[in-house]
Amino acid sequence: MEKPWSRSEFEAKLREMERFYHIHHEFQQRMDSGQLDRDAIQGWVANRYYYQISIPRKDGAILANCPDREVRRLWIQRLLDHDGRGDDPGGIEAWLRLGEAVGLERGELESECRVLPGVRFAVDAYVNFARQATWQEAVSASLTELFAPTIHRRRLDNWPKHYPWIRPEGYDYFRKRLGEVRRDVQHGLQVTLDLFETRPQQERALEILKFKLDVLWSMLDAMWLAYVEKRPPYSNLS
Repeated sequence: MEKPWSRSEFEAKLREMERFYHIHHEFQQRMDSGQLDRDAIQGWVANRYYYQISIPRKDGAILANCPDREVRRLWIQRLLDHDGRGDDPGGIEAWLRLGEAVGLERGELESECRVLPGVRFAVDAYVNFARQATWQEAVSASLTELFAPTIHRRRLDNWPKHYPWIRPEGYDYFRKRLGEVRRDVQHGLQVTLDLFETRPQQERALEILKFKLDVLWSMLDAMWLAYVEKRPPYSNLS
């Protein structure tokens, strides 16, 4: 059996997976450079809403499977960040406001009527993985957060100049997540580096991270077909 990577080597391997992050997808690149039309932006917001409302279900599954009290005490904050608590309405509410800022009705988002089958399939696969995997494996899947600050920052920097029709209050979600994601990734990375100690375990963590990256990439594949090529599902049927 090959010897395990050192902690620094293992972390470097995880960070190298950024090459598969959906920031490199052509849909995302067009979004960043102002090349998407209003329908595509609205479609992205509507489809990502399904991802946003599924994150607390994913985190709830991790909590349900985790016997470690100290991990649960920290991980539960992720669920509260999305669902809200007290005076903080949470990230899902912020996303609904983003939807309104791009011209969507709140009820349209909540009805999920614009969610593409490919997006729904990919997101459901991720939630089901979190339910069925060990809690340690589900934690390692969250490490796409390693790469998230850059994508949030690009949206804050680029969208106002490229899409002036989006109301400014819509950007609150991205501002909020910049701080949250940096906190979250520290915990998820620590857990993964601590608990995946053998080479097979470390290689498994890389496989799981690639699965999560595939989920995010597949979501944009479905949106590219629907909103860039203008070939939504079943459009060829008479």
